[in-house]
Amino acid sequence: MIRSILHKGAKLLNPRCLSSSSPLPQKVAISKFDQNHFINYEKLKESLDVVRNRLNRPLTLCEKILYSHLDDPSGQELIRGESYLKLRPDRVAMQDATAQMAMLQFISSGLRKVAVPSTIHCDHLIEAKVGSVEDLNRAKDLNEEVYDFLSSSSAKYGVGFWKPGSGIIHQIVLENYAYPGLLLIGTDSHTPNGGGLGGVLIGVGGADAVDVMAGLPWELKCPKVIGVNLTGKLNGWTSPKDVILKVADILTVSGGTGAIIEYHGRGAESLSCTGMATICNMGAEVGATTSLFQFNHRMSNYLKATGRSDIAHLAEKHSDLLTSDNGCEYDRCIEIDLDKLEPHVNGPFTPDLAHTISKLGSAAVENDWPLDIRVSLIGSCTNSSYEDMTRAASVAKQALSHGLKAKTTFTVTPGSEQIRATMARDGIDKPFNDFGAIVLANACGPCIGQWDREDVKKGEKNTIVTSYNRNFTGRNDANPATHAFVASPEIVTALAIAGDLRFNPLSDTLTGSNGEKFKLEVPVGEELPQKGFDPGQDTYQPPPSDDSDVFVKVDPKSTRLQLLEPFSAWNGEDIVDAPILIKVLGKCTTDHISAAGPWLKYRGHLDNISNNMFLTAVNAENKEMNKVKNQVTGEYGPVPETARYYKANHIPWIVVGDSNYGEGSSREHAALEPRHLGGVAVIVRSFARIHETNLKKQGILPLVFENSSDYDKVQPSDKISLLNLNGLAPGKAVQCQLKHADGSTETITLCHSMNETQIEWFQAGSALNRMKQLMEQQ
Repeated sequence: MIRSILHKGAKLLNPRCLSSSSPLPQKVAISKFDQNHFINYEKLKESLDVVRNRLNRPLTLCEKILYSHLDDPSGQELIRGESYLKLRPDRVAMQDATAQMAMLQFISSGLRKVAVPSTIHCDHLIEAKVGSVEDLNRAKDLNEEVYDFLSSSSAKYGVGFWKPGSGIIHQIVLENYAYPGLLLIGTDSHTPNGGGLGGVLIGVGGADAVDVMAGLPWELKCPKVIGVNLTGKLNGWTSPKDVILKVADILTVSGGTGAIIEYHGRGAESLSCTGMATICNMGAEVGATTSLFQFNHRMSNYLKATGRSDIAHLAEKHSDLLTSDNGCEYDRCIEIDLDKLEPHVNGPFTPDLAHTISKLGSAAVENDWPLDIRVSLIGSCTNSSYEDMTRAASVAKQALSHGLKAKTTFTVTPGSEQIRATMARDGIDKPFNDFGAIVLANACGPCIGQWDREDVKKGEKNTIVTSYNRNFTGRNDANPATHAFVASPEIVTALAIAGDLRFNPLSDTLTGSNGEKFKLEVPVGEELPQKGFDPGQDTYQPPPSDDSDVFVKVDPKSTRLQLLEPFSAWNGEDIVDAPILIKVLGKCTTDHISAAGPWLKYRGHLDNISNNMFLTAVNAENKEMNKVKNQVTGEYGPVPETARYYKANHIPWIVVGDSNYGEGSSREHAALEPRHLGGVAVIVRSFARIHETNLKKQGILPLVFENSSDYDKVQPSDKISLLNLNGLAPGKAVQCQLKHADGSTETITLCHSMNETQIEWFQAGSALNRMKQLMEQQ
């Protein structure tokens, strides 16, 4: 990280596809919020033609979009799973929790303005407690300092700012910025939501966003492509959510790592645009780089309904650019027959533990999961569209017609101000209110742990069902004993009526208030509102044309915001006898490394938020959380406290982890915190994509056991030496010496995926440090 960089970055800036100065055969503004930014399919086609002539083979859709955004189409190496692509994304989107660190890093760069269209969306800091109005007002008071910082820095550096209450970043992007053929990076792992509109939208860490905002090419390992052929047609209770829940069952939480999932086939015609977005959104749960659908009439309908008819017509004219070529090859093929697909409920504790609704009850009994459902929650970035809300409301109406209400606590989260306003205008909120729902603010809320839950005590075993995307241990309410299950909004609503995990709405009956039994009918929803969308309140702040009166201030005494100091560069020496801070046992997501919930308030203050590091990771030595041995004093204590001891005594330390380490959220704090507290390397069986990149960006060595079983050779009391680092090179293994407590040693081999540029990041101390070096050389 860099506190100040001389403003010599003119050569870095390359606002490709930004202005109207380039000749455009058709001038189509991306949205009413981007009247100076236009789609240029002809320019993309020119770049793609260069690649086509080189490869001379049919291309998948994701290849077309990525290769048409190459910085150097004629010279870029193009080998799936191997080459590092240098790309020019069209825009950047950031949510408020990650935007704080991203903007602090951008300010550190010394650049005057962002080089590509960028937006910040205030959706993560609003805690669910009472209801939408009260919770929003409370959030504005509690987070005033952070919102002021984001608002002023947006205005100063040319970033669009969506105020608190606007809605969830991914829904706002889908409604306003996403379009077929778009390449967007977003500082949130569920950025792929926009693939429902036929674009390549990829979740990244804040440092990646800074690169793009600075006008640098963005680097991505050329992904493999998984093709999912959808046949048949959705029917009955089955929904788009069930498609991705089934894919999670097939691929597991790591099966999509290093790949883009591309959906195709006639079955896609039975999915709405927002339904396709739901499927793409949850591709993050299988580790996929992103997911997308081929351009079709459902996307055109959505673009027209959201005031972008010009884009729809332009996309229709360039449909050959926005669909895959006949005969294109996928690295893996999956087929799902929608005619036979049954509603799914996945969980608990992991989104890939799949159950069909007909088998959920028996699985719950067999595994002794709590059958009584305490809370049912619908919404989140995954399932808060107009169609989702209307299908769930149709289930609620049926219950009301028989004199029933929700037996559980029931919450509803509209995805955006536009969805909320349209629901209110069309009367969709009434059945929810009559059903006993608590309507929450247009924000992430309980989905990301922003939930002041009071009905259970921490450690109390209980069950909740949600239409969210993640259900890791403690994810929603910080209670490790909460069993969270993920399903479609309509299934969640049906389960709320019964209040029992064994209820199957496809076959079971309910008893009305008059004592008569009845069976729920298939839910009915509306893909798009017949009267069009109501935009609701204006919550967007555009960048001013003149920012001379705009000042960005960070109080040195603030507990919420902190200017950044650069990390120290590598000293050129091997890492010798480094203690292991923690050897993590089993699943270790970014939630385990850097918890969200109440810690979100410190996302702009690196030192304060570092006190949450590894709080819920399980120590392999004692099977406990947040209790590790200080290898110098011999005493046991909290993980952050132990790390701070090592740092104060200039002792570099290492983390050892298991498979798919760092899965889940894109939060770069899971890399920043270990770096800030003195970590130098993370050694694991395998990494999740975004987290591995984030570690590289911050100058931490991400290393993988050549032999997976070597994980078992490492003892928590070992001292680790990483040797011959002066010879660190792409594809060259790292020799690691383990010194056991009894004095014996053994050597194991570690692999890495760093290319030459990423090795330079390590040597400079971080990617931002390397950026400074390059700027000073100009």
